[in-house]
Amino acid sequence: MNISISSLSAINLALLLLRVTLGGMIVAHGMNKIFGGGKIAGTAGWFDSIGMRPGLPNAWAAALTEIGSGLLLIAGFLTPLACAGLTALMVVAIITVHRKNGFFVFNSGQGIEYNLVIAVAAIALGGLGAGQWSLDHVTKIWSVTPATGLAIAALLGIGGGLLQLAAFFRPSKVAKASS
Repeated sequence: MNISISSLSAINLALLLLRVTLGGMIVAHGMNKIFGGGKIAGTAGWFDSIGMRPGLPNAWAAALTEIGSGLLLIAGFLTPLACAGLTALMVVAIITVHRKNGFFVFNSGQGIEYNLVIAVAAIALGGLGAGQWSLDHVTKIWSVTPATGLAIAALLGIGGGLLQLAAFFRPSKVAKASS
């Protein structure tokens, strides 16, 4: 395939925009869990209330995964692993909070739409890679094929989210009966 310099620059710009947007968004969510509203204690209480028990370690795990994955995405470093982290977060959010609310984000309680789009975008970015304007490219520490990046983002992300749920998701009997 013959790609011109301007096309290559457009591809790298598109990947940079996607990485910075997804990364910045999820870093903000992580920072909000720690410093916003009820801070980490409030986040832990909410995690307990939705069945992610114990709440405090799960709140810290979510916040730090959001911050870490987001910063890695912004830098374009270990991109498929960062995408797997973001995917896992969305899998947990879909199953614990949003699946009972249908598809659309504007449904009462918010449906799965937003989280699903973020997860699919993260998996796709894992396959595309970070592009040339990234630490992955500059450092050449870790380089994977598109198929491997896609597999890492999808399998580790979905698998990691499901493992976390298997280990920690214990919704109360009352919450189950009302859903």
